[in-house]
Parts: sequence; structure tokens; C-alpha cells
Amino acid sequence: MITTKQRAFLRGLGNALDPVMQIGKDGITDNVLNGVNLLLEARELVKFKMLRNCDEDAKTLANEIAHRVGADVVQVIGNIFILYKRSTRKDFKHIQLP
Repeated sequence: MITTKQRAFLRGLGNALDPVMQIGKDGITDNVLNGVNLLLEARELVKFKMLRNCDEDAKTLANEIAHRVGADVVQVIGNIFILYKRSTRKDFKHIQLP
């Protein structure tokens, strides 16, 4: 769990990111969860975009994915959301949270 100060710091970093994964009409599938896990392990902070044909609400979808992969929801705006999870890799420069 991250604090509000850490969340604000991560939101600032997330503003410069481009969405790297899109979630479509199928919603949360095993492939989506595997992709999210791989992205979070490689980057720690990832921005996602929901396509218009997705039936679920962005906030609900972000919370569900975060719960399933053990990540934290940093921000949800419209159909875009940002997730954070500290990487377990040793050869990685981790994001230093305040």
C-alpha cells in the first residue's frame, strides 16, 4: 500500500508516460493479467488505456486488475489508468518513493 504522498509522486511520473497496453471488449482475461504482470515487472509504473468497446467502468477495471496482480492504482482519469508495483528484479533501477 502506498501513501498519498507517494501516490502524488507517482502521478507526476505517470503524466509523461504513454499507454503501453490497451484493454478491449473482452475485459480481464488470463492473457491481460499475464501481460500486466510482465509490464509491471519490467517497468514498475505502467499506463493502460481502455478501449471504447469495453463494457466495464475504468475505475472498477483498474481496481480489479490491481487486486489480482498485487499492484496499487495510482490514478484513473477517463478511460486511462496507471498502476504501480515494485519490481522484484535485482538488476533494475527501482523508482525511489519519497
